[in-house]
Amino acid sequence: MKLSSRSFADGARIPGEFAFCIPAAEGHVCLGGNRNPQLAWSEVPAGTKSFALICHDPDVPSKGDDVNQEGRSVPAGLPRVDFFHWVMVDLPATLSEIEAGSFSQEVTPGGKSGPDTLHGARHGINDYTAWFAGDEAMRGDYHGYDGPCPPWNDELLHHYVFTLYALDVERCAVDGRFGGADVRKAIEGHVLASASITGTYSLNPAVAG
Repeated sequence: MKLSSRSFADGARIPGEFAFCIPAAEGHVCLGGNRNPQLAWSEVPAGTKSFALICHDPDVPSKGDDVNQEGRSVPAGLPRVDFFHWVMVDLPATLSEIEAGSFSQEVTPGGKSGPDTLHGARHGINDYTAWFAGDEAMRGDYHGYDGPCPPWNDELLHHYVFTLYALDVERCAVDGRFGGADVRKAIEGHVLASASITGTYSLNPAVAG
């Protein structure tokens, strides 16, 4: 199976129109376009009954002590953890493309609604749900796609891995409010093939990429 995108090249920087935040002249960052990127896939294995899609950033700081703090930086050597940006299941087997901006067009304070979405698919919550839990103006369940917004003082370039899974089941065995880890567990033993494409992003002007 092959996965590609017209929105960014594999291994290249993700444009700001697909990011949650972009660099700003004052205050370090401002909101980006937050559109979901275009994705297309081919060479789907026989027996595919549905697709699941996960986008995660494996480069998120495991401790937030230095995150976005003036006069400090997040060291590149700090252990990193996964942050889920997009979790979607039950995409029909007849589908072969997702258009740019079809699932997300802007930042939605409090999160986009879900789980039901286009094509009869279902969205899980992404990890902005936990990130904004203590923010009165922004907290809520963030369903669907929300793009990159790495710490503006992180010394490490972040990678955003979009992975499509071809499954042998029509419906993924998750219900209610589910996240990336739940889907990863639910699809174990049901993956016929998978394909990934990776984009990079940084809000730190000192970090190349």
